[in-house]
Amino acid sequence: MRRLINSTYITLDGVIQDPQDWPSTGSQDDGRGFTIQNDLLQACDAQIMGRRTYEGFAPVWSARSGDPYSDHINAMRKLVFSSRVSDPEWSNTEVVTAEPVAFIRELKAAPGADIVHYGFGHLAHLLMHAGLIDELRLWVHPFFVGTGGSESLVYRDGGPATFALADTVTLASGIVVLTYRTP
Repeated sequence: MRRLINSTYITLDGVIQDPQDWPSTGSQDDGRGFTIQNDLLQACDAQIMGRRTYEGFAPVWSARSGDPYSDHINAMRKLVFSSRVSDPEWSNTEVVTAEPVAFIRELKAAPGADIVHYGFGHLAHLLMHAGLIDELRLWVHPFFVGTGGSESLVYRDGGPATFALADTVTLASGIVVLTYRTP
């Protein structure tokens, strides 16, 4: 069975929204962060996302090419769970209006490589509470953003979920990548 792997950037105060607007850590990246992200993406043949992630990713990645990461993310199957997106312009993107839990259960059971999911909004919470997220990678950024409302935070009301720590990587930038798996 395919695994669903969620990879999410988060600050010390729990903010997940708009990481492109966050301050820099001031430290140079030693390349390990890119390697972790690239290895994850290359192991996957599908990406799922909600509307907000799609709206952030599509204009950035569709404009890039010529490197393994950009070429793979543009070529892979992308599924957007949204009732607001109707005509996606990013190549190989499908809009899914079906019920997400049943759809993802079927997708995970189908032949193929792993599935990546970036961001942790409504869709991620729904899938987590249904027991469909197999691995969670939290990229903890070493600062507080100090702004944003409830929709900007990783927290949402819902049921509990349990994960076991599988790996910890500290990057030169001070970002810590915590990898959790379902027990």
